[in-house]
Amino acid sequence: MRGPDKLMVATHNRGKFREFRELLDPLGIVIEAYPGELEVVAETGATYAENAALKARELARAMGVYALGDDSGVEVDALGGEPGILSARYVSEDPWVNSREILLRLMEVPWERRTARMRAVLCLSNPKGEVRFFEGVVEGMILGWPRGRGGFGVDPIFSLNGKTSLAEMDAIKKHAISHRGQAVRQLLDYWKSRSDDALFGV
Repeated sequence: MRGPDKLMVATHNRGKFREFRELLDPLGIVIEAYPGELEVVAETGATYAENAALKARELARAMGVYALGDDSGVEVDALGGEPGILSARYVSEDPWVNSREILLRLMEVPWERRTARMRAVLCLSNPKGEVRFFEGVVEGMILGWPRGRGGFGVDPIFSLNGKTSLAEMDAIKKHAISHRGQAVRQLLDYWKSRSDDALFGV
C-alpha cells in the first residue's frame, strides 16, 4: 500500500497556506487548501492541540483525505500569556487590530518585560480520525511598533532579537526559525521515518 499522494490543509488564511505549501514541499505530494467557503469547524477547543485536531479530523472525514489542521498564537508574558489561542480573534478578526491591541496594552511595559513566544501545534489526521501532533515554539519579544510588510498575523510586531521582525525576514530565513517551520520539520521527519502504509501505525 502506498502512502497518500495529497494532503489538504484546513485553512482559509492565504498567508498561512502559502507557508505550509512551501514548508511541505519536501513531501513531494499535492498540497491543497480546504476549498469550502466557510471554516472547516468552529475552534471551540481549550488548547492549540484541541483546535488543530478539530479541524484536521473534520476535514479528513468530510473530504476523505489526509488533512493537516493547525492552531497557533503569540503568548505575551506581560499579558499573562494572552492572547494565546485567541490570537486570531483577540479583539477582532482583523490581524492589524489585534496587533494594535497588544501594542496598546504594552505601552507602559518596560522593554525587558516585553518577552513573548509564538507557538504552533499541527495535527495530521487520516480519514479514520487517527491523529499525530507536532509542536514548534520560538522565543522572542514584542516590538514597540510594527516593522516589515511580509508574513501575516503578528509577524510585524514579533522579533527574536528586539530589532528585526518576522515580517522583515525573507521566507527561507523565517522558515528556518519560525514556530511553524519547527513543527513542520517534525512532521516531515515523522513522515519520512514511516513506511508508506504506516503513518499511523505503532
